[in-house]
Amino acid sequence: MTQITAMLVMFVLYGVLPAAGLYLGYRGIKKVTAPKMLEYKAMPQLGYIPEKSLPEEVKTALTQINEKGEKLRVIYGDSNNDGKIDDKDTVNETYIMIQNLMDRHVPQAIADYRRLHDLDGALADNTKIKHSDVTGKEALLDVLMTINTQFDDLLNASYHQDGQKLLATNRYLQQRFENPTNKADIQQLDSNATEINAIKNNAIESPNGERANTEDIKL
Repeated sequence: MTQITAMLVMFVLYGVLPAAGLYLGYRGIKKVTAPKMLEYKAMPQLGYIPEKSLPEEVKTALTQINEKGEKLRVIYGDSNNDGKIDDKDTVNETYIMIQNLMDRHVPQAIADYRRLHDLDGALADNTKIKHSDVTGKEALLDVLMTINTQFDDLLNASYHQDGQKLLATNRYLQQRFENPTNKADIQQLDSNATEINAIKNNAIESPNGERANTEDIKL
């Protein structure tokens, strides 16, 4: 072994390897000790917020919104039923409202609360906001509860609409398999088929079956 080779070996053994070990150890310790961040698939904008910075009630409400939001995105965004949301799907007002709630309104409400909490945690959780009967924490929970309720209504409306599709399809098939021969039966079949198509083409825009009025929401 030449002197230069021996020097390179010594440099690697006593220089590079210890330095690499220290760096990897530092990264490992930093990762272990780092605070756990929020992780919601439907609301990735919240991923920079430490879990410990929010009350348990808030995290529970966010988890519910995340789960319901994921379901609603598929229901209202996957218009061609191919299992994914892409450029081939037709976007409606309800889908845009759902996306804006999760992308903008929820993160903004969380950011507003965290600013209040950073000013004075006890104040935000225990002191009523001026000209109101709620604290900062209660105001945030009210916002999340309103969104949660709206999501529940949309899921419920979707259930009933899909159920009506099944009922109409069943009526059509039952009559179809009876092999009608007279004009009245054929007209009834045509009427049922029209009913099925009307149900399928009538997208749910609100829990009441009406188009959602998004003018009241700054999207």
